[in-house]
Amino acid sequence: MKLHFEDDLDYQKAAIESVVNLFKGQEISRSEFTVTFQPDSSPNFSLGMEESQLGIGNRLLLVDEEIEENLRKTQLMNGLRPSEKLVSGDFTVEMETGTGKTYVYLRTIFELNKNYGFTKFVIVVPSVAIKEGTYKTLQITQEHFEGLYPKAKGYEYFLYDSKKLGQVRNFATSSNIQIMVTTVGAINKKDVNNLYKENENTGGEKPIDLVRATNPIIIVDEPQSVDGGLTGKGKEALTAMNPLCTLRYSATHVDKHHMAFRLDAVDAYERGLVKQIEVASLQIDSGNNKPYIRLESTSNKKGSITAKVEIDVQRGKNIKREFLTVEDGDDLEQITNRAIYENMQIGTITCGKGNESIEVKGDGFDQTLKVGEAIGGVDPDEIKRLMIRRTIKEHFDKELTFAANKQPIKVLSLFFIDSVEHYRQYDEDGNVVLGKYAKMFEEEYRKLAKSADYQSLFKEIDLDTDAAEVHNGYFSIDKKGKSVETAENNQAGRDNAERAYSLIMKDKEKLLSFDTKLKFIFSHSALKEGWDNPNVFQICTLRDMGSERERRQTIGRGLRLCVDQNGMRLRGHEVNTLTVIATENYEKFAENLQKEMEDPETGIGIKFGIVEDHQFATIPVFDSGGNVTPLGYEASQKVWQFLKDENFVDAKGKVQDRLRAALKDGTFELSEEIKKELVETHGEAQAGIVASDIQGVLRKLAGKLDIKNADDRKTVRTREAVLESDEFKALWDRIKYKTTYRVDFDNLKLINDCAEAIRACPPITKTRAQFRKADIAIGKGGVTAGETSASGFTTIHENDIELPDIITDLQDKTQLTRKSIVQILRDSRRLQDFTRNPQQFMDYCSEAINRTKRLALVDGIRYTQIGEEHYYAQELLQKEELKGYLKNTLETNKSVYTHVVYDSAGVEKTFAEDLEKNEKVKVYAKLPAWFKVPTPLGTYNPDWAVVVDDEGEEKFYFVVETKSSTWWDDLRHLEGAKIKCGEKHFEEIAKDVESPAKYIKASDVDGMMGYVD
Repeated sequence: MKLHFEDDLDYQKAAIESVVNLFKGQEISRSEFTVTFQPDSSPNFSLGMEESQLGIGNRLLLVDEEIEENLRKTQLMNGLRPSEKLVSGDFTVEMETGTGKTYVYLRTIFELNKNYGFTKFVIVVPSVAIKEGTYKTLQITQEHFEGLYPKAKGYEYFLYDSKKLGQVRNFATSSNIQIMVTTVGAINKKDVNNLYKENENTGGEKPIDLVRATNPIIIVDEPQSVDGGLTGKGKEALTAMNPLCTLRYSATHVDKHHMAFRLDAVDAYERGLVKQIEVASLQIDSGNNKPYIRLESTSNKKGSITAKVEIDVQRGKNIKREFLTVEDGDDLEQITNRAIYENMQIGTITCGKGNESIEVKGDGFDQTLKVGEAIGGVDPDEIKRLMIRRTIKEHFDKELTFAANKQPIKVLSLFFIDSVEHYRQYDEDGNVVLGKYAKMFEEEYRKLAKSADYQSLFKEIDLDTDAAEVHNGYFSIDKKGKSVETAENNQAGRDNAERAYSLIMKDKEKLLSFDTKLKFIFSHSALKEGWDNPNVFQICTLRDMGSERERRQTIGRGLRLCVDQNGMRLRGHEVNTLTVIATENYEKFAENLQKEMEDPETGIGIKFGIVEDHQFATIPVFDSGGNVTPLGYEASQKVWQFLKDENFVDAKGKVQDRLRAALKDGTFELSEEIKKELVETHGEAQAGIVASDIQGVLRKLAGKLDIKNADDRKTVRTREAVLESDEFKALWDRIKYKTTYRVDFDNLKLINDCAEAIRACPPITKTRAQFRKADIAIGKGGVTAGETSASGFTTIHENDIELPDIITDLQDKTQLTRKSIVQILRDSRRLQDFTRNPQQFMDYCSEAINRTKRLALVDGIRYTQIGEEHYYAQELLQKEELKGYLKNTLETNKSVYTHVVYDSAGVEKTFAEDLEKNEKVKVYAKLPAWFKVPTPLGTYNPDWAVVVDDEGEEKFYFVVETKSSTWWDDLRHLEGAKIKCGEKHFEEIAKDVESPAKYIKASDVDGMMGYVD
């Protein structure tokens, strides 16, 4: 296969032109200098200038002010904030992973030579992997670039090698384009690297002096991994080369020096330049039968040492896996509210990079966990097997789809593993032995390949041989040829990496061909930045995702658009979908991906839902002759100021719900002043188009995110006219009294009913796993996930479950005596289900008992008014603060408060609006949270109190419970049972009262009015 390179992609040309335009006004020139090597009396050699031998270097004729002006023009054309001052010779190009960054900076070299005669270029990369990848790209693009730039034929490129320093001499003296590729590790240590030592192969000179004399243009690939910070050793090494300028290319910049071009993740996704992402998330159902704890991180802030752990917590009747912060000595049973963690506690916590751990102590064990490690829960190997199986299935499904559509596309799948030995081991004789992941893969591959669904893919294929040939691992390789963990912090580690990466990069085209059987690739940490194969369609993470940046790097290996067997790039999300198989649920995946994109420390810093003052500067405007110019920065600032003045955005440019609502209902309009100025400047037709384009930008930025803003939280005041009215006082006097209650029930009947309820519970399942698949959509407003499918359940057989103390557990959850619980369990005749799934059985039992108990309590409850002196004082409405978010409040006139605070935009908001509209409703109140009715199931807070005047004939007083359905009559629900108790409370205080307040249940105001005679 021969990869085809497209030379007319608009976004790539824009990125190239953005750099070339920085030097507009520079004449084509060549800086000449002479390199002479003359030994003196000492072994040292000196660098002199002499006309007999020439060397070629770069020379810049422009002054800073000219470059500064070029930069600002370029930034405005690209929709970027203009730089105030040129503070360095560093320029940044941001391009999303998979959009051809390496091709862009290589072609930029030839454009800079063509336009200005620059010839000396140094490419600095952070790792051996990227170095090999760049060199491979130089090889496979040579014919392509020589075709585009015939005058550049004969250009030379080489990998810097401290053992071949003669290449550096040729770099300095050659008149051809020279491209040197080096890792930062080879140049950033003066006391170790040969670049800074005199050498006979360079005529006795220090190689760095030859490089410096050429004023090279330095291209930094992934600068966030090269620099070591603004004052790091990597940045020092770049400065030591005396560059004409430094061009910095990455998708994840940390230090954004003079941004010249930006194609971020959102742009790439929206324009279809990268694959669509979907997540197949493995979810465990009913797997809470063992005490689970996993270490996420540790922290030492101001002397307080803590750990963030993932743990199963009892929340009401549900068990949720949550992240909690713990300290040394914390009792896990207490913080989880689960008896299964009895006698377990946190021990010593250690901090520091690479040294984070936590000690977990319990009866008979003392275990230390490192970051990402866990105890309890489902067997990790069973999880890994399910993920491997799912990856193979996704792979086969894509092969079937491409075959059915007659698309000659080779499908590749990539596994990231936690340890090399889990995939590849060696026996005593040094022979390769399959690790557990490799064994799992071959077993699951054969099973799926033999299934009826995939028979068409395996006609006349020996599956035993095929299963062994379709997978391989790419790891660093030591001198003995054994796979080892990757580490490039010393020369030995870099040498090990070199042996592996050279093989990977040289086989890039082979890997894409049907002639090569290899389809499934396992890697530890080898395949990070620098290895992008266009036909990776599945990525399976058999290790913890770790930081958000690692998540982004992981999916980045599969974002590049695929190619067919002719090496031609294919477009469209119907072909290009990357499936990530992970244990993280897809909602969390989307949330974390957005967090990483928003976090400036990760180098992306996308501002979702933020409008910036330069955002509209690039909107195109056509004059009468058809020429196009950008709207401009000044006009863009005026639009932004209008948005801020109208509270469409806040002071930081964050989109407000007011703007979202205006865009949604079509009421958004620019100010008359801006519209008038647009008409005067560009004409009426163009003004309308520009206004429409501004709305288009805002719609993208507004997104679908609906997050409460703490700044919008306000205190709601009482409306004195309503509060002091005769109608409200009369209403309050009818509902304000307090009661007490007693309960009578038949204990034997309760036990029999509880046993019957347990017998009626659903079947108990074993621990199960299910894959839920969701599309991940990346837009200007944020990252969202939408579920598309769910697999069937797979049973996980756990043979190491210790049966918990079910009697104590049910006693804590139901408040019944141990004797009663034992009798109920015996009578239920379902105790055998306890061993099948203990936690699920206990959950079902506690819910069944509590539900039955609620029925008995409500049926036997009797309320008694305490006395005339026990009541809720009307003055509490003024004294007790009522708070709410602006977005969840409705301004009112008839209410005792100036605003009604509602929980949702459904029933409560509609009910309040209709109360305001109905002429018969005189006053009302949404009863505050402190207005409570005691019940044996917890306190009950009624919804509304309303006064209705039936056209002057009679006044009606109501306490109204509103819900969107009639489930309130189902006493099996906790809330339904509380409502029934509330009904009996109001019946009691209505005794002997003329025109009492009637307690009713209604879904809307019309339903309430049905109670008016």
